[in-house]
Amino acid sequence: MLHPTFIYGPLSSRRLGNSLGINLLPTGRKVCNFECVYCECGWTDIGVKSAMPTRETIHSELESTLKGLHSSSQTLAHITFAGNGEPTLHKEFDGIIDDTIGLRAAYFPEARIAVLSNATRVSDAKTFAALKKVDDRILKLDAGTEMMFQRIDIPDKGITLDRVTEDLKRWNGDVIIQTLFLRGKYKNEIIDNTSPEEIDAWILRLNAIQPKNVMVYTIDRKTPVENLAKITKEELENIAVRVRELGIPAESF
Repeated sequence: MLHPTFIYGPLSSRRLGNSLGINLLPTGRKVCNFECVYCECGWTDIGVKSAMPTRETIHSELESTLKGLHSSSQTLAHITFAGNGEPTLHKEFDGIIDDTIGLRAAYFPEARIAVLSNATRVSDAKTFAALKKVDDRILKLDAGTEMMFQRIDIPDKGITLDRVTEDLKRWNGDVIIQTLFLRGKYKNEIIDNTSPEEIDAWILRLNAIQPKNVMVYTIDRKTPVENLAKITKEELENIAVRVRELGIPAESF
């Protein structure tokens, strides 16, 4: 399901509490360099053409929303960049981050700024610098092996799991990793990042990245691939225990 607006919420998030969302992408289509089989935004429709919102539009709508929330004495735990795809693909991402930091200071200085991202733009100098300014970089690592990464996230050509892992290591631990665990089948290929082999490979990558926290979760909304199954709460917690054994805090949702 696509977000029909650029600013949405506040919503009660499983992971981030009361969170105001920012969608830097068109309201009528998904823009992403991944085609994740579980994405709540569905598949990318390349036949739909609509422009990205401008930096000025985001600033104006965000300020109006924050001003309204502040005047009604609401509270915010996070201001979160997510939306209809990969937020760091917006050409003015760095400037919009600066604007958001300024507006946060004016209206909700206690709120944290978070970016949910697939980490593929970390190698871009401007994107890296912008991400360094936010409080919570919540970056995706959905698999331990290249085969499963390609099956689950279906990245654009040239994007590999090793490249993503190296970019995640650039944060020197100042990063939160999020991983969605699931099972199913797509195009006659097994999708399962919960097998012992996959978990072992994923744990090795986490050990190399040494994030400050890991969030593990499973399917919560309708997915574009119909025959995907969520895993149990017990399984998620067992995975979180494996992470904690590395000395890394982990939460299961």
